[in-house]
Amino acid sequence: MVTTVATTAPNAKWLKKIKWDEHGLVPVIAQEAGSGDVLMFAWMNRDALCKTVELGEAVYWSRSRKKLWHKGEESGHVQKVLEVRLDCDEDVVLLKIEQAGGIACHTGRHSCFFHKFDGDVMTGDWQAVDPVLQDPATIYTKPK
Repeated sequence: MVTTVATTAPNAKWLKKIKWDEHGLVPVIAQEAGSGDVLMFAWMNRDALCKTVELGEAVYWSRSRKKLWHKGEESGHVQKVLEVRLDCDEDVVLLKIEQAGGIACHTGRHSCFFHKFDGDVMTGDWQAVDPVLQDPATIYTKPK
């Protein structure tokens, strides 16, 4: 019988150190290694984190789809993982990554954090401040 890391590792010592939430998830920040830009926030379960380490590419847990999500599987915007870090409280994972294609966000932007609060507490609003680098319709449309 062939056993992969993803099936054997969920009980590994390094995974037990992480403080998983009541759903078995941990928040994950993807940070571009070269620029230091925070590109996105997502969630991982044990299988996603094991698969990430095994592949060297980011694999997240999609809460809406209830399944593993290999970043870039549809768009081609894969995240090559250079480092995996754990914060001081052991409840947040940081991935230092190289972002393929320069686009991490499903909106076609470099980062998911493109809204900036502009104004004061009573009259302020959110403004999109980063450009769309590629129309999402062209990213997620499969050729016929």
